[in-house]
Amino acid sequence: MSPFPASRAAQRLTRPALAACALAAAAMTSAAQAQTTSNVPNGRLLASNCFQCHGTNGKGPGFDRLAGQSASSIYNDLKEFQSGQEGNGIMARHAMGYTDAQLQALSQWLSTQR
Repeated sequence: MSPFPASRAAQRLTRPALAACALAAAAMTSAAQAQTTSNVPNGRLLASNCFQCHGTNGKGPGFDRLAGQSASSIYNDLKEFQSGQEGNGIMARHAMGYTDAQLQALSQWLSTQR
């Protein structure tokens, strides 16, 4: 209950206005989210998981540099991790979480980084 008393007429006018505002806000939020995600390549979104260890855009120090490798090389490495051929370390666990199409998109995007 509102701490301010309101007449029944004011409440009836307020409810539709609030509903309209809520619908408009939801539509704007949905449109903004669609525009944001549609401008970002799918592989880029998937590769954001790699940045923790391999650095932003695959150019980090320490772990293998992914940027600039061929898409087929990255993909093949990820498939080896996914199959368990490279053991059951953290890369195997990460690779198991992706579909084949996602691995291809991720590999393609990383191969375009320089």
